[in-house]
Amino acid sequence: MMTRQEALLFKQRWKYVNEFTNEEARQKTVAERLRDLEMLYQFGQEMGWTRHEDDEQQVWARWNRLREKAGV
Repeated sequence: MMTRQEALLFKQRWKYVNEFTNEEARQKTVAERLRDLEMLYQFGQEMGWTRHEDDEQQVWARWNRLREKAGV
């Protein structure tokens, strides 16, 4: 089990990691961001994670059922 002090240190380390990655993302150029997006797109294609119209319709149908049940 983790002590309170260990938990606080763990949380603080992740705060530093998040601050670093956020700053790194802010400093990227548009070209770098587009390259990153292209890499993710290509990865999805290679893994066979393509978008299908049927899938999107199923998702919208689920959201609509949730809205109806919530009375929204």
